[in-house]
Amino acid sequence: MSSSIFTFGFIVSLFAGTIRLATPVMLPALGQLYTQRAGILNLGVEGTMLIGAVTGFSAAAATGNNWIGFAAGIISGMLYSLIMAWLSVTMRANQVIAGIGMNILAGGIAAYVYRMIFGIRTLPAKIESFKAIPIPLLSDIPVIGKIFFNHNILIYFAYLMVPVTWFILEKTVFGLQIKAVGEHPRAADSKGISVEKIRYLSVLIGGAYAGAGGAFMTIAYLDTFTEKVIGGFGYIAVAVVIFARFMPIRTMWGSLLFGLAQALQVRLQAQGVGIPSQILLMLPYILTIVALIFASKKAEFPSAYTIPYSRMER
Repeated sequence: MSSSIFTFGFIVSLFAGTIRLATPVMLPALGQLYTQRAGILNLGVEGTMLIGAVTGFSAAAATGNNWIGFAAGIISGMLYSLIMAWLSVTMRANQVIAGIGMNILAGGIAAYVYRMIFGIRTLPAKIESFKAIPIPLLSDIPVIGKIFFNHNILIYFAYLMVPVTWFILEKTVFGLQIKAVGEHPRAADSKGISVEKIRYLSVLIGGAYAGAGGAFMTIAYLDTFTEKVIGGFGYIAVAVVIFARFMPIRTMWGSLLFGLAQALQVRLQAQGVGIPSQILLMLPYILTIVALIFASKKAEFPSAYTIPYSRMER
């Protein structure tokens, strides 16, 4: 049985699928590095991705331009995350409750917007998504070319953002300010760093990445929108950040681990293995939970993680 499933073609398809399916987790997870390093736990990533997904899809369908849809997804993600920034930074609300509320609100908004624009349909609306762009020469390399160098442009963009995020967080003044605000906001404030400003910016940047991840799902992967399109990827992204111990490169590897589990269950179902589909669908989430349990023991959270800051309190 195993020899008929785990063929050479299966392995190549599995790893190529891993690269693709890691993308909608990796993008929001990279954004959450900014947010969580600044001391904000944003559990509303799932809802922000959903808003980015419906906005990006609607804009792409209306204009016929997927780049406009992608930009709309990013902008809508930032605007929606502004609510979370206001709740957690200005109002100093409980971040867990605020994040869950944001997800519930996003579900209602996304369903309403989609039905207002596209109406009630027997079949969901579809668009023509980004096509795969083989990289010259590299895509012709046996095996490796098919796995790494034959994807659409948003996948290349997502992996490019890994070193960009690392550079910003590790090698710039802004990245240092984010760390200072997350570790010791009162000391940062005493040095003239606006804790409120840095935390707002960090949440907005996280929202931009999450909106991009949501738009990817509808305009570069599924070609359509459904209310369940995100499917827990936002929660996985938050978990991946903790699994990665707040490091960009480890975030990429954590996302690839989830992508591998997701790609494996998809291909096993396509091969018709004698395992109930419900168990296969559980596989990526079980793997994430197990990895998080072991990794979280060694994770060093920012000292001011989830703790609201007020200049008036001592």
